[in-house]
Amino acid sequence: MIETKDLGKQFHDFWAVDGIDLNVSSGKILALLGQNGAGKTTTVRMLTALLQPSRGSARVAGYDVTKNGHDVRSSVGVLTEHHGLYMRMSAYEYMDFFGQIYGLSPEIRNKRTNNLLEYFGLSEAVNRRIGEYSKGMRQKLALARAMMHEPSVLLLDEPTSAMDPESARLVRDEIARLKSAQRTIMLCSHNLTEVEALADTIAIIYRGKLLIQGTLDELKRDVLGLPEYIVRFAEGWDADGLELPKGMEMLEKTATSLKVRVEAPEVSNPQLMMRLASMSAPVVAFQEETRTLEQVYLKVMAAAKGSDHA
Repeated sequence: MIETKDLGKQFHDFWAVDGIDLNVSSGKILALLGQNGAGKTTTVRMLTALLQPSRGSARVAGYDVTKNGHDVRSSVGVLTEHHGLYMRMSAYEYMDFFGQIYGLSPEIRNKRTNNLLEYFGLSEAVNRRIGEYSKGMRQKLALARAMMHEPSVLLLDEPTSAMDPESARLVRDEIARLKSAQRTIMLCSHNLTEVEALADTIAIIYRGKLLIQGTLDELKRDVLGLPEYIVRFAEGWDADGLELPKGMEMLEKTATSLKVRVEAPEVSNPQLMMRLASMSAPVVAFQEETRTLEQVYLKVMAAAKGSDHA
């Protein structure tokens, strides 16, 4: 549904995007991460056929962004950082206006407008001018507009920024629902906790270049190394006689805990638990050391900046 090959955009002698390769299938969410100015917005603009690539190619919903710009724009819903809301319109007028642009009949426009505004909690403000809306309300209206024509691909730039926790949760739930309906979503966000909860694949870019991409588990393993586990005991226990399973390395041992690095947890962890049980070890907890997307992101970015400095 989204495919790019060596995608690049040059402004004068500056490459804002420099050789991006992405592939997102139907019903999947790709999170695109990077600093402000890394090239995320430029990438989205090329994928919506608003900017022509300087090199490479991109296809969205089966359409070439260079040759079939109209079809691409008809197939995608976009939430940009700057929403382009018309402040003198009411929410209903605004939604109906965009429904007309997408060629929807009056009946469908009315039904979808009412359903979307009610879903996002805007039905009571439907006749108020958008200029009177709070920042969070405007964000929800912009997302509702992006979904007006039920697009097969959604490109979302910071979809929950400026929202209160309840509204942000509603939007995250809606993104997950859209994914289950086989819509493809590209998500640009600085909220790494949100990305962890939603994304199937994560790509990190820096100065227009793709640094790394993969699932969260793949990124953790590639960047942070093998997973580590902590075994905690209810009381002091002597682990000197414990023989670790193959593929497991002891990192730290105290009277009340063990810390191990594991090559294949699905194989070694059950073996370790059986050995501990056979030795009557008073195990009270066995859990993986917390490793987050934030740790991955910071380490990848530090390495990229270090290379620049060198």
